[in-house]
Amino acid sequence: MKQSKLSPQKLAVLGMMTALVFASNYARIIMPIAIGGRTSFTLANIVCCLSGLLLGPVGGVASGLGSAIYDLTNPLYAAECWITFLTKGVMGLVAGLAVRRALERDKLSYLNGLFGAILGCAAYYVLYFAKSYFYDGLLIEGLQPMVALAALPLKLPASIFNAAVAIIAAPPLALAIRAALKRSGLRLKTA
Repeated sequence: MKQSKLSPQKLAVLGMMTALVFASNYARIIMPIAIGGRTSFTLANIVCCLSGLLLGPVGGVASGLGSAIYDLTNPLYAAECWITFLTKGVMGLVAGLAVRRALERDKLSYLNGLFGAILGCAAYYVLYFAKSYFYDGLLIEGLQPMVALAALPLKLPASIFNAAVAIIAAPPLALAIRAALKRSGLRLKTA
């Protein structure tokens, strides 16, 4: 069995991506919704997907950790930082798993990246809506199940926008960054 280890370059990019995920969370517009709670437009999903597309599955660590650290700095989100670590981490993890073979061969294409970003966003939003229903709706807000379910469509416009922007922006950014790293003689080895 081959043991995988992080190269110094990959570890440096992992730290940088964690910091970028953290910083990109500040580009956020918070909107209250009708039935309790809130939703937001944010650019962080781009960087969460980008982490997976650059680093493979370990990019999920940067996605989850950067987002969780942001939550810890914001009183609105601090209590649920552990949930954010898991849900945003899954976004980067799934995007990275989807492109793992392409990264191992150093053959990431726009289509692989697009597929990875779509799967990463889909996985995240399944978890996000489950969290919105069970944790926010039933547990925190104390809503009746049907009322908590009725609140979910109110989060769709922001969710669709956030996912679309991440799916559109992350693949070309990943290709550009990988090309720049290659030109400078640095390579991110996945295995």
